Amino acid sequence: MNENKLRVIINNNQKAVKIPTGLRMLIRRCCHAVLEMENFREPAEISVTFTTNAEIKKLNAQYRGIDAETDVLSFPMGENGEYDTNMETGAKILGDVVISMEKAYEQADAFGHSLQREVGYLTAHSVLHLLGYDHIEPLEKVRMREKEEQVMDALGLPASSSYILTE
Repeated sequence: MNENKLRVIINNNQKAVKIPTGLRMLIRRCCHAVLEMENFREPAEISVTFTTNAEIKKLNAQYRGIDAETDVLSFPMGENGEYDTNMETGAKILGDVVISMEKAYEQADAFGHSLQREVGYLTAHSVLHLLGYDHIEPLEKVRMREKEEQVMDALGLPASSSYILTE
């Protein structure tokens, strides 16, 4: 994919977690890696917003009917491979990714890996959702996890644990 063909708009709407240097670049690289892996060749636009646990809980309740904090929410703008187009740029608007930086920080700590690894993983997960992937069925969940790990490996952020928390 051509570097200038993907526009990633990143907004930080929280002050709870300091955004480490290089995290925005990592998110851009992660979006690129997913689109590359999925052979998405058209110009594209993705919005990523950092938020708080309280705010993501509100969004989760509003859009999914789940009154709980979550780590990341995806708001795909397309359906069945059809996307709205930004008339000024010609880019396909893939959708919005909302990441709770507080939850990402908690999970990175719980899993024993870096905040960069966690945010990268959540970004890859979410961009796959924007492209139509889901994880309702067990097989879909496995396929999605494999793709997420493929992206993390490509970015030099391989898994350091199995994501199974032990008490």
